This record gives sequence, C-alpha cells and structure tokens, in this order.
Amino acid sequence: MATAAFHRLGSGKMGSMDSTRILVTGATGFIGGLLARRLLEDGFEVRCLVRDRDSEAARELDDLGCEIVVADLTRPTGVAEALEGVQAAYFLVHMIDDSEDYPAIERAAAGRFGRLARAAGVERIIYLGGLGDEETSKHLSARHETARALADEGPPLTYFRAAMVIGPGSESYELLRGIVERLAVLPVPDWLHTKTQPIGSADVVDYLREALDVPESAGREIEIGGPEVVSHLELVNEMARALGRRPPRRIKMSGEVARPETVAAGAGAVTSGDPDIASQISLGLTTPTVVNDATGAELFDIRPARLDAVLAEAVDAAAATTR
Repeated sequence: MATAAFHRLGSGKMGSMDSTRILVTGATGFIGGLLARRLLEDGFEVRCLVRDRDSEAARELDDLGCEIVVADLTRPTGVAEALEGVQAAYFLVHMIDDSEDYPAIERAAAGRFGRLARAAGVERIIYLGGLGDEETSKHLSARHETARALADEGPPLTYFRAAMVIGPGSESYELLRGIVERLAVLPVPDWLHTKTQPIGSADVVDYLREALDVPESAGREIEIGGPEVVSHLELVNEMARALGRRPPRRIKMSGEVARPETVAAGAGAVTSGDPDIASQISLGLTTPTVVNDATGAELFDIRPARLDAVLAEAVDAAAATTR
C-alpha cells in the first residue's frame, strides 16, 4: 500500500474522507496521553484503546473529545473493532512487570495487532522502542522483538528508538528524582559510567506526531536523542542541580558487589513511579543507549531541547501540580 502524509480534519485529502482517524494504544500512559492530546489539538480524530474506561486517565481523554474503545491487547476480542476505519495506529504499550514471560506476551500481542491492522487497511503503525544493544537487556530485547513482530505482521512500521525519556511523570524522571531525594549514598560500579542520550518527552511527542507527515519515515528505524551524551552518574548530577540539591555521596564498588540486579531492586524501592518499570530500566543501564545513526532523525525538522532545560521544565511542572 502506498504511504502518504496524513491530513487533518476538513482537509479532504484522504480520498473521499473528510477526516483522519488515528488510533492510540497505551493512551492512558505517559507518552500516549501527551500524544493523544497533541493529535486532538492538531485536528485529528483520535480513538484511544484502553483496558479500563472508568480509569481517571481514560475519563480525562473522553472529556477532551477522544473516542474511547475498550480492549485488551493480549486478547483478540475488541482489537479488530478498534482498528476499523483507522488510517494510522500508534502502538505505545509496554507490558513490563516482574514476570519472566512478559516479553513473549508483548511480542504475541504485537504480532496479533499487526495482522489485524493490516486486515483493517491501516496504512501505518508507529512504535516507540528503546536504544541500545537488545542482547544485553531483557527490557530492551522485549521492545525490539515487539518492533520486529509489528514490522513482520503489520503495515509499514515507523520504529522510533529512544533512550531515557524525561518529563514530569515519566518513569525515568521519577526514578532519577527518587535517587536524588531519597538516597544519601549511591554505590558506583563501573557500569554506571555507561553513556546515554536522554531526550525530553515534548520532543518525543513531536517526533511521533510529525511522523504522520513524513512518509519517508515508514518502514525504517529512527534513532532519536537529545543533544548531549552523558553518563548515568552525570545524569544524576544534572537532576540534583535541577532540584537545587546535593547529589548523593558516591561510594565506588565493584560490579560484582553492586550488580545490576541489586541496583534494580533498590531502584524499585526509591522511585515514586512503577517499581517494576524502574527495576527493568536499571537492568538496562549496563549497555550504552546513544544514537549511532542520525539519518532517520534528519528527516524531521526537530531540534531537541538541552538536558538542563528539559530537567528544569520537568521540575517546575511537577512542582506546579503539588501546589
């Protein structure tokens, strides 16, 4: 099927249709919720697939004007109906938990979603996964296998790959904030010097949204990141600076003592976000998560914000919600 840019309500450029319907899965999550709001603002007809229509996040999306449909991606019931009349679909679901088989469950759900999307005539799927060598992390491997299932079974895939996504309420932000605010001492194995390329949530939403207008992004991976490459320890220091606090005192430890599994357990304890996700994020810190191929991002007229600006904005926004 030919891939083209998608047009807003009233443009009349999608055949005889007067509107473009976009499906957002994971719409009650952090990025999914931001994206659904952005698509509405830009004049798209937005359908949100949720598991619980009565959740606070789903009710907010309903009030904003999104169409809410209920389905569980791990089951076939309701998914085909959710895809009816949809031109493009975002797959923003990550089924992370503490079970051993969540990657297989997520991969099966992605394959089924891809097949049903193709059958429904969906022109494109857009997915957000992670940067890094998937062989070194269960979390990163699950994301890459999900992308592979979507690409193999579904319509053309735009596969964005990002490192830590930072914004008020994001799991990475909550973990960083918890480390700075709740730890007096931070064990420092060598692998915490691994490099990463964090990106602000607003920039990620920009890429996801603009993919609809960049047909060249179909059928390829697109690595995205902020302008700075830092170590995880430097990232903790930047978070402390944004909060106006001293960073935790460092104690150098060998990687045999401060193993990723041990640090992951601690991360789950200090975060104010989801402890299972925090643990999985921490297990992936041993592998570099940086952009190695910028050609995909160059298709977009987007200049991601600096890390200090992203963190400052996130801190200010989080403070505003507690006033």
